Amino acid sequence: MFLESLIATLMTTSPSVQSGPQIDLAQGRIQGAAAAGVTAFQNLPYAAPPVGPLRWKPPTRPAAWTDVRDATRPGAICVQPPANGDPGVGQLPMSEDCLTLNVWAPENAAGPLPVMLWIHGGGYNNGSGTAGLYDGSNLARRGVVVVTVNYRLGRLGFFDHPALAAERLPDEPAGNYGVMDQIAALEWVRDNIGQFGGDPDKVTIFGELAGGVAVTQLMIAPGARGLFHRAVVQSGLGRQRSALLDQDRPGHPSAQSLGVAFARSVQLAGATADDLRALPAERTLSPMPAFYTDNLVVDGRVLTEDVVEAFAAGHQAPVPLILGTNSAEFWWIRPSDAGAYGRTDDLMTDAEYEALVAAYGGQGGYDTSVVSDLIFNEPARHLARLHAEAGHSTWLYRFDVVPESNPEPSGGATHASERPYVFDNLHTVGRPLQERDARAATDMANYWTDFATTGDPNGPGRVDWPAMTGDLLLEFTNDGPIARPVPQAERLDLIEQFYDRIRP
Repeated sequence: MFLESLIATLMTTSPSVQSGPQIDLAQGRIQGAAAAGVTAFQNLPYAAPPVGPLRWKPPTRPAAWTDVRDATRPGAICVQPPANGDPGVGQLPMSEDCLTLNVWAPENAAGPLPVMLWIHGGGYNNGSGTAGLYDGSNLARRGVVVVTVNYRLGRLGFFDHPALAAERLPDEPAGNYGVMDQIAALEWVRDNIGQFGGDPDKVTIFGELAGGVAVTQLMIAPGARGLFHRAVVQSGLGRQRSALLDQDRPGHPSAQSLGVAFARSVQLAGATADDLRALPAERTLSPMPAFYTDNLVVDGRVLTEDVVEAFAAGHQAPVPLILGTNSAEFWWIRPSDAGAYGRTDDLMTDAEYEALVAAYGGQGGYDTSVVSDLIFNEPARHLARLHAEAGHSTWLYRFDVVPESNPEPSGGATHASERPYVFDNLHTVGRPLQERDARAATDMANYWTDFATTGDPNGPGRVDWPAMTGDLLLEFTNDGPIARPVPQAERLDLIEQFYDRIRP
């Protein structure tokens, strides 16, 4: 890990850099690359490397440099388990020294442009902002500045332990280091994006799954207020219940309890803070922390309440919001399956269960679709309703574009399959696509960039996307976008009643 970090550091600066676009930042001069009307700057540090005594500490400002910094190559991805085939993971090297971001901007852009900051998914365990899937060039050509971010993952990003708590200052935030990194990246954008032609007063945050959860968390995080002005949540859950930092909930251990259990698993029972920080980064990866139980934390400072509670109380940022899901998100997971999400229907009464099975047309339909509805579809509708009822502009979507070359018997658009369409990067899919896919990518990228520009996704020459009134949404289909009522609303109504009973 040390060697990889050293190599990554040596690759970042060079006194011989002479060509390519250059920009002066507060930390020093950088040189990027220009191609096909877009300038790109990669591996820009927005915080100091969180290594040694800075592991499990809030992010701090990056150091300055004297030579021209080479920003033409991606930096290291954050420490994470081996890639699982997801094109959103990115390439090695891997290092704790990973708090960097990447910027794409139209070449010779006139005037301040809208900014779109992407937060990658991966269950807060995997992923990076350097993946080719998230190359911002095709969005930048539509007149926006695109930023992608790396942030700490897994136990390096979402972790606490009594030994760490014992050394903290009274008001020092803890536990949510990955979310703190995201806020630090937004602060960097506020302070620096004007140098790239971006408008710091017109920032859109958007993300998928964990990145979508991050967007909703940033919407309720006091430290992020005012740093962004629109938000897009792609498959971002909404009903999740987070661990508390130092207090166990019934059936849900605290972050510190989980930290103690992990320390014991690596023979560090009774560990000091120094012992924990001396642990090789790779040792934090196994067993992999679960997104639902380990990586979602209400710490009392960075995040003071769960997302759904904050939205219900009107505590979220009053910004225009797009939310949506895919038509067959977790089609392969059955409600009885064990795993990171656990059994999803074990709190239902017999009457609730029987009513839902009937609404799905029988056990087969229930088994295939209820997990997606419980985790994604009903929560997205619920947050959209709450945001709209608070008087904020809200749009809901459903993605149902399925390539003919899709090898999966999914019966719809599977989880995360919308990402190459949003970025208009269909070349990253890895299998043949058709003209209808190109049209869908054009539509989605245009809706997203128009939203970033005006706060409204609608624009000339496209199907009108109705605001969230009367349970209307825009469905992206193989035949193009269609404005329609929320599909299978009666199922979602039953699930809403179930959630209202167990979490009043």
